[in-house]
Amino acid sequence: MRNPMGPVHTPGNAVPPLDDDLDGVLEDISSIHAGLDQIRDGIRHLALDRLTADQTQIILSALAGSDGADILTGLALLVQRLTDADTNPALRGLPLALQKTVRHLGEQHSHELNYPDRQPLADAIGLIDQDN
Repeated sequence: MRNPMGPVHTPGNAVPPLDDDLDGVLEDISSIHAGLDQIRDGIRHLALDRLTADQTQIILSALAGSDGADILTGLALLVQRLTDADTNPALRGLPLALQKTVRHLGEQHSHELNYPDRQPLADAIGLIDQDN
């Protein structure tokens, strides 16, 4: 939950703890699968690590700022793979028509995830002064 008074400043300018929203999401996806636990641990590490401005720019770009070369693109392609019976044998037991529907919906979601308006993040990345 955001602090209505603005950013939380801690003694010695330490990185503040996770907010309730991010912490809650990370807890909600805990123990579903080892792969998700690794992603969750990576998100937690990135959120709590003391980063430089340069690292922040690079990480933001790698997360969602580089069309086709970022984590968001990777997640979109993973969604597409997991909803396709040709690449996810778990779906092969579904009736063929349902397989096609699931694949189509996965492709649709993947497309929406992969093609967001990246300009606001690109603008934010550009505003971060690397000399800070």
